[in-house]
Amino acid sequence: MIVLDRTHHIRFLQARLEETESPRHRAMLERVIVHAQAEVDADFNTLVSTLGKNPEYHFWDYSGDVGPKSLEGVSGYYRHLVEMKGHVLEYVLESVVLDDNCLVTEGILTMIQPGALMAEHAMAGAFAEIEKNYLLKMRNVIFWRFDEEQYVLAEDSYTGGPIEMRELADDELPEDFRALL
Repeated sequence: MIVLDRTHHIRFLQARLEETESPRHRAMLERVIVHAQAEVDADFNTLVSTLGKNPEYHFWDYSGDVGPKSLEGVSGYYRHLVEMKGHVLEYVLESVVLDDNCLVTEGILTMIQPGALMAEHAMAGAFAEIEKNYLLKMRNVIFWRFDEEQYVLAEDSYTGGPIEMRELADDELPEDFRALL
């Protein structure tokens, strides 16, 4: 069975928060921590409450920007992610960079993706079987931009391509993912 540390990124950000003095930087870190914990918990309402009035997400793939835009679009993205059980992930952070407008996180992202969700993406749709589950591991950088009240305006994600991508046998699925099924 695969074991994912689903709160590594939260603990990493909390450690950075402990050494951060700027009130704005602290508020930004706190907002992303709440956002990340809501993703882990599949708490849609809390997740959406971390967003600004008009967020624009940018997810880059070979066809260009495929990220959702507007509060309605980003909310729909998260609702779909939770409904499809695509929120089971581990983000092992290696670095954080922070200024007054942006928090940058970088590390290795490992996700358990249901085939039905994978099949929706241009890069995986050709091979993903909807009744199967997949492991997707990649290097990932996210630029989190914030508004004046420290709400999330953007989650701009850049990926170095898959480090590992394969079908998972049922006995490999993490317990928390199996519980969702």
